[in-house]
Amino acid sequence: MARIKQLSKHLINQIAAGEVIERPASVVKELVENSIDAGATKVSIETANDCRDIRVADNGSGIHPDDIVLAFSKHATSKIATDEDLYSITTLGFRGEALSSIISIAKLTCITRTKDFETGTKVKCENSEVTRVETGCAIGTIMEVKDLFYNIPARLKFLRNPNTEFSYIQELVQALAIAHPQVAIELKKNGKTMLKTTGQNFLLQTIKEIYSAELTSHMKEINREDPAFGLRITGYVTTPDYTRSSKKGYHTYINSRTVKCPVFYKAIDMAYKNLIAGGKYPLVVLNLEIPPEDVDVNVHPTKKEVRYKNINQVFNFIMSAIMGGLSNTAPVQESVSYGELKAVNIPAPTPSASSNKVLSFPHNSVNDDTVYFSDLKKNSFTPTEKPQSFTSKPPEFLQSEQKQFFKPIEVQPVEEDNIIGQYKNTYILIEKEDGLEIVDQHIAEERYIYEKLKSQKEPASQLLFLSDPVTVAPGEAALIRENMTKFEKFGYGLEFTGDNEVTFRKVPQMIAKVNPREILADIFANIEGDIDNLEEKILITTACKASVKAGQKLSTWQMQEIIKKWRTTKMPYTCPHGRPITKTIPHKQIAGFFQRQA
Repeated sequence: MARIKQLSKHLINQIAAGEVIERPASVVKELVENSIDAGATKVSIETANDCRDIRVADNGSGIHPDDIVLAFSKHATSKIATDEDLYSITTLGFRGEALSSIISIAKLTCITRTKDFETGTKVKCENSEVTRVETGCAIGTIMEVKDLFYNIPARLKFLRNPNTEFSYIQELVQALAIAHPQVAIELKKNGKTMLKTTGQNFLLQTIKEIYSAELTSHMKEINREDPAFGLRITGYVTTPDYTRSSKKGYHTYINSRTVKCPVFYKAIDMAYKNLIAGGKYPLVVLNLEIPPEDVDVNVHPTKKEVRYKNINQVFNFIMSAIMGGLSNTAPVQESVSYGELKAVNIPAPTPSASSNKVLSFPHNSVNDDTVYFSDLKKNSFTPTEKPQSFTSKPPEFLQSEQKQFFKPIEVQPVEEDNIIGQYKNTYILIEKEDGLEIVDQHIAEERYIYEKLKSQKEPASQLLFLSDPVTVAPGEAALIRENMTKFEKFGYGLEFTGDNEVTFRKVPQMIAKVNPREILADIFANIEGDIDNLEEKILITTACKASVKAGQKLSTWQMQEIIKKWRTTKMPYTCPHGRPITKTIPHKQIAGFFQRQA
C-alpha cells in the first residue's frame, strides 16, 4: 500500500466540489442565494456556451475588499460565527464551500464594491489561485464563471444536452423568484430573456409573471398561524379542478429555503386525497415559517433535505392548513390532545442524486415510518359556546397540539341560479354574469351526498324484505367478514348464508333501489389493493350509486335543487373520484367567436 500524504488544496477543493457543484444549475443556485443573502433587490442571471458560462450580477451589499480573498477560501463565511449559530440558521448559505468549490472547476472573475468605498475590487480565480486589483464599479457584486468543468473532463462528459441543463437552471430560478417576491430576478439565455419578475413583493403577482394570469384565477390563498408553537404557513394552492401531470409544481419552502421534503409532499397529497384523479397533482406555492432551532437544514451541502424537531406537528399543521384553504368554509381553531391522533404512513425518502446520504427523521415517534395527525372530524358547539379565536393562545393544558376544523360561513341568501336547461340530459346549463357555466349533474350531486354521508354518524337504512344472495370470491368474503363494522357504519347490513355467499339485510336508504350485486362489485373494483382505504371506498360507492345518473332528464326544480345543494359543499371543485364538476365558458370568448363586442 502506498504511503499516506496530504492532498493539495486544489485537489481537496475539486473533491469537495463534487458534492456542492453537480451541474451548471448548482453554480446558479449558490451565486443567486449569495446575492439574496447580501440583501439584493435586483439579480440578473445570464448563461451562454451551453450553460458553461454563467454571469450573476446583483445590487447587494458587496464584499469588503479586505475579505475578498478570504471569501474564496474553504469554509470561510460571514453568515455564521459560533457553534450556536448552526442551530439557528436564517440565511440561505452558511457552509462557506460554494466559492472555493467553483474556482477549483471553473475560471471565475468577481467584481464587487460596498457602499463604504468609492472604488471596487476585481478578483480573478483559476485553479484555486486568487489575484486581485482595484477597479471602478457600482455597488453590488458581479460573478462571471467561464468554462465550467474545464479541468474535469469526466464531469463535463456526463452533462446532459444544453437545453436540459438550462431547464434545470430555469426551474431553480423560478423557485428562488417565488420564494423571494421582493427581489426582481431576470434570467437570460444567450442574450434572450427567458424569465423576468418585477420584485413587487406580491407573491400572486410573481406567480402570474412566471406562469400566467389564467393560473392565478384557480388559486386559493393559504394563511394559517399557530402562535403557540411559532408556526406559520403562507402561499397559494390551486383548486382541485386545475391539475398537472407531475409534482414539478410543488414549490415548497422552509423559512424561504427551497426544500424537497417527503413530509411536506405527503401532507399535500393527503390534503388533496379524493379531490383529484390519480396521477394528477396540484400546483402549490407554500412557505412554512418555523423557529430555526426546530428544523435542521445542515443535512447535506445542497441544503434541500431537512429534519424536524417535531415531525408529527409539522405534518398535521401543513395538511390542515391546505384543507382549510381549499374548503368552502371558514376556519376556526381548536386544541386537541394527542389522544385523538391517527397514523399515516410516509414512505421512506430516497437517496439524493448527489450523494448516498438519505434523509432521516428524528426519533421522536413510536414508529419511525409513521406520522401522526389529528383526526379532522367536524366538531360542533352548543349555542352558548364560543369557538376559540384563530390567533388566540390556547390554555397550557391544551397546547399539546392544535387542529383546524370548519364551520359554514354565514352569508346572506343569494338569488337562485338562472338555469337555462339540460344538455344531453347530463349537463346543467347556467347563465352567469360573466359567462355560461356547465355543471355535470351526476358528479355535482355525488359531491353533495359524499360530504353529507361523511358528516352523518348514523345514515338512515332501508330494511330489505328479500335480497338474493351474492356470490363473492374467497378473498372478498374474508375482507367483508373482517370489516363488518365499517359496512354497518354506512348503513349496510350483511349476512353470510354460505362460505362465499352474502345477503343484504339492509342498505342505505338513498340507494335502496340499487342492485346489491352492483354495490359490492363497485366497492371491490374501487379498492384495487388498497384495503386500508375500504371505508372511504364504501362511502364513495354509496354516494355514486345514490346520485342522479348521466342521461336522466330532470325538471327545472330538480336541477335547481341539485345546484343549490352542490353550492353548499366544502369542496365544490371535483367529485370524490377527482373529476371536475363545472366548467365556465367566459362571455368574452362566446362573443368573440361571433365577432361581437363583449
